[in-house]
Amino acid sequence: MVKKLIFPIQHWLLSQGKCVGCARSLDRQQTREKKGNILVYCKCGRIYLKEGQKYRRALFEEI
Repeated sequence: MVKKLIFPIQHWLLSQGKCVGCARSLDRQQTREKKGNILVYCKCGRIYLKEGQKYRRALFEEI
């Protein structure tokens, strides 16, 4: 039930290019390239994968 409420908000934040935890802009965060992927490290500790102009949460295998 709670996931049904949180998912649309998280999806909207990611579509705006913001972290789902702290709502900071991901464009201004530290980036590293690993295994051909661009990883974005937010200050709150979450790690995102940049795909084109969109972001998504990185999986453990991608880190």
